[in-house]
Amino acid sequence: MPERVLVITGTSSGIGLATAVAAARHGFVTVATMRDPSRAGRLLEAAGAAGVTIDVRQLDVTDPASVSTCIGGVVADHGRIDAVVNNAGTGHLGTIESETVDDVRRVMEVNFFGVVAVTKAAMPHLRASGGRLVTVSSVGGAIGQPFNEAYCAAKFAVEGFMESLVPVAASVGVTVVVVEPGAVASDFVANVDVDPADVFAGAGPYEAALRAYIDEVMSHFGSAQHPDEAADAIVAALTGPHPAPRIQTSTWAADFVGTKLADLDGTTVTAMTGAWLG
Repeated sequence: MPERVLVITGTSSGIGLATAVAAARHGFVTVATMRDPSRAGRLLEAAGAAGVTIDVRQLDVTDPASVSTCIGGVVADHGRIDAVVNNAGTGHLGTIESETVDDVRRVMEVNFFGVVAVTKAAMPHLRASGGRLVTVSSVGGAIGQPFNEAYCAAKFAVEGFMESLVPVAASVGVTVVVVEPGAVASDFVANVDVDPADVFAGAGPYEAALRAYIDEVMSHFGSAQHPDEAADAIVAALTGPHPAPRIQTSTWAADFVGTKLADLDGTTVTAMTGAWLG
């Protein structure tokens, strides 16, 4: 059997870094991509500690030329692509009255259209190999959360796109899976890239609700999953015989998403999220 070649996006930290190392330990030829390869130090250090080799390449999911160059280069150098993990993403905090439509577009560009672009470029190669497409979503792809309108909108879009793609891809031999982590102790929260003082100062009439929301979020991150646990779920989706189309990475995440799937009229979810605001 030829070696299985995996491409994963967003690997400089957190879930992406942990998944790249875990996949390499499971025998994948792992191509770990990131927008800025100069940030690969932590990944390469972790790979060295695990005794594995990782092929680091530049990929900006918002740049069509970068996507094309990266996917084409992997096929040219390795001969095939057997799996793709769409992991690259960005956090965002805000509400629409206090931000611009362009702010929302930027979140959609990375978290949704970046996934679409990589998926489109990879699909012919996954079809040729009978491969797997795994996309890291979030429990925020199932439940809309306060001050996360743009982020949750992007993750909802990802989930709708992938759920629709599942049977179409299966008809040509490609398995599609969405993985939904809950709170994960990683750099992702830091990557929201906001100064809390500035956010509160600009929140206007929403300041009290925003402060209550931040307190609620931080209480969850006190017991967050380690990125390695989320990586284990992703590797299982890559290697298991018949992975489900949607996988949660913890019991907490499964219970949280289950609240939405049992809530036909939306009152249970919105009562829950409204209580977070005091």
